[in-house]
Amino acid sequence: MLVTPDFAALQSRLEARLFSAGLDAPLSITRPNLFAPSALQLSRRGIDRMCDYIAAVEAVVALPAWQEQALARAPAIARHQPAARGVFYGFDFHLGEQGPQVIEINTNAGGAMLNLLLAQAMRACSPNALAPTDLDAQESDFIAMFHAEWQAERGDLPLRRIAIVDEAPAGQFLAPEFELFRQLFLRHGIEAVIAAPEELTWDGAQLLHDGQPVDLVYNRLTDFYLAAPELAAIRAAYLQDGVVLTPHPRAHALYADKRNLLTLCDAAQLAALGADQQIIRTLVSGTPPTRLVTPEDAEALWAERRQWFFKPNAGYGSKAAYRGDKLTKRVWEEIQQGGYVAQRLVPPGECEQAIGGEPQRFKVDIRVYSYAGKAQLFAARLYQGQTTNFRTPGGGFAPVWLDV
Repeated sequence: MLVTPDFAALQSRLEARLFSAGLDAPLSITRPNLFAPSALQLSRRGIDRMCDYIAAVEAVVALPAWQEQALARAPAIARHQPAARGVFYGFDFHLGEQGPQVIEINTNAGGAMLNLLLAQAMRACSPNALAPTDLDAQESDFIAMFHAEWQAERGDLPLRRIAIVDEAPAGQFLAPEFELFRQLFLRHGIEAVIAAPEELTWDGAQLLHDGQPVDLVYNRLTDFYLAAPELAAIRAAYLQDGVVLTPHPRAHALYADKRNLLTLCDAAQLAALGADQQIIRTLVSGTPPTRLVTPEDAEALWAERRQWFFKPNAGYGSKAAYRGDKLTKRVWEEIQQGGYVAQRLVPPGECEQAIGGEPQRFKVDIRVYSYAGKAQLFAARLYQGQTTNFRTPGGGFAPVWLDV
């Protein structure tokens, strides 16, 4: 169920929070459809099931047999084993008839800082709203997470400088969040820069930005295995343990490769890897049936295409992902050559809110940001169309409240 506070009050409080956090341009102008004007209420049972699912994934990924299987099909760089876990994993769920169903697991989920500020602003307009996690402690938890990543690899040495890295960062849709993180780090005594990968150099001992050492890279890149030539400095520093990189290629292989979903939905495979029965029940009940697309299965999958959603093995979000009922023959010719999984279609939830005085239907999914197997923050995404897009008036990120 959606709840909508006074929109003018919400916008005023949100812009004030964003300004105090370090942004100087109103997101209502630069990103008009980034935030929805409503919040989504979910049951405690639904929240708990998503938390249980995340913990179950963490447990099964720790199994040696899981790691061996996942790393065997990944590029060699994924076999490099840093001590850092990886920050801001994202578990995206649809709320199906059987309860929350995971649609995607990713290892560089964007939007956490933006969603925190949105939830804090909306709570100020709705004092009785109850979040599933402690919003007041969240900023400290985020900082503690980065320190934990650093300490896992560098012990008691001081964390002095972080580079927030993405391709052409100023042009990214979530670029304002980079500045929010930079300001967050500065407030906690850590120097921070926002940089494109080609601005970094490796001198054989240190990763440098503008001649200054970089201790930790907060990695927002979607080249998950650091393959592009412009990532050579980061790749060399990572492989020689010259920088703490978080998240990193190994994390992507173990968690986010879509082929992992084939195992997460299969009780027999999970048992063979050594998972216990409670973990198996949690994962199988929360993972839609998923299969590998092969030329041998192409005819059957085409005939059943309306029941499936097709995703590239190493993709993310909606990039090159297709609902079966929207497929053209041309696209299908590419998909059936391989490199894709087919996930049983679980329609997103739907809700209604008034836009311009007229009721409109919106699709909704849930993103859970997590670290070390524990949920940090819950957010909803409202949209119209095939996939989340941040182009729909009235759509965008929305806080999640407990339905009490």
